Amino acid sequence: MKILIINGPNINLTGMREKGIYGSETYSDICEYLYDYSKGKGVETEITQTNHEGEIIDKIHSALNVYEGIVINAGAYTHYSYAIRDAISAVNIPCVEVHFSNIYGRDEFRTKSVIAPVCKGQIAGFGKYSYCLAIDALLNIKEENHE
Repeated sequence: MKILIINGPNINLTGMREKGIYGSETYSDICEYLYDYSKGKGVETEITQTNHEGEIIDKIHSALNVYEGIVINAGAYTHYSYAIRDAISAVNIPCVEVHFSNIYGRDEFRTKSVIAPVCKGQIAGFGKYSYCLAIDALLNIKEENHE
């Protein structure tokens, strides 16, 4: 299975910003962990990060006929990017929305996700393990679709 992990704005600063919320582990360390986790599950993974909405959309489009699943942490775009929502819907690839923090325990504006309705599910509050749970979910979805 091939999975694309897309990280949005400011996620590259994980480990430096708001350590009480996002932890002190660097973005590079988290990516390395996720590559190892994926490999252990027999999953080929590409991880990408951008601070630009259009690049996220282009990356989602490029996943068509290449990846069998998408994990997305759209950062702040989660709460207002209908363009990212439409891109996820258009490619029709199983997608899981993730967040390091529990978005429901933070600012009120973070409790609304415009991309959640077009994703298979949402996982929040488990730090880097949110991504692991999303990878496992996509593996289960693939298995169920082949039964």
